[in-house]
Amino acid sequence: MENIKLIIIDDSQQMKDMIAQKFTTQNGFVVLEHITNGTKALDAIKQHKPDVVLLDLVISGRDGISILQDIHALPNAPKVIVVTALTGDGFVCNAMQNGASYYIVKPCIFEDVERRIKDIVAEKFKPTEQQEHINSLVARFKNEGVVSLPASTKIKSLDEKISNIFITVGIPAHIKGYQFLREAIKMAVDTPEIVNSITKKLYPNIATRFSTTASKVERAIRHAIEVAWNRGKIENINSVFGLQVYNANEKPTNGEFIALVADKMIIEGC
Repeated sequence: MENIKLIIIDDSQQMKDMIAQKFTTQNGFVVLEHITNGTKALDAIKQHKPDVVLLDLVISGRDGISILQDIHALPNAPKVIVVTALTGDGFVCNAMQNGASYYIVKPCIFEDVERRIKDIVAEKFKPTEQQEHINSLVARFKNEGVVSLPASTKIKSLDEKISNIFITVGIPAHIKGYQFLREAIKMAVDTPEIVNSITKKLYPNIATRFSTTASKVERAIRHAIEVAWNRGKIENINSVFGLQVYNANEKPTNGEFIALVADKMIIEGC
């Protein structure tokens, strides 16, 4: 049997190096490329034509779900195994609906990843088993909470939690407003009253950090919110906050959206 060709797309250098090192020492595998920036992912896959892609959903440059969608649309698309710290039944179902063959939660055991790759390539992993796996993950995450994990695997980073929300509502990582909006939410978590001075304090502070102007920050954030609404993921947006906040015909202002996400982070203890 020929070696199984792998591409690893993971923003964590430690995780990427660990998986790459282990697979390069295993007979039967060849790691074609290790990628830490999502903008390079699709070109690498088209060039190398791997058998399997190991994909993290939190990746710089692009969000993982959009990468997954593009991979799935390729002719002779490779199998994709999502290996991520993101939890919640929405993430699992979204990934599987967009072409993922399996979903593994970090931290994971290398032998489990190796076994699943071999099963998927050999097509030993039956659809019924896949559905059972999805059901078990969904049940587990519902019991533990949308973004809750056992103590050893909890997502502690505020950046990651905000990224989780952006992925769910459909704000892509490659647009400028993504970074500005994330920074605005972090500032609102640290200093909630800054939302009341959005034009005088929040925008100028972000502009200074990113060497731009307050007006460009305001426009980029508004564009990021509009992208989410134009993608029609209103049900995902409402699911994040656990209530019917908006409908397709109403968009929040920048300040409203920043305050809403910041309040959620504060309630969750960030």
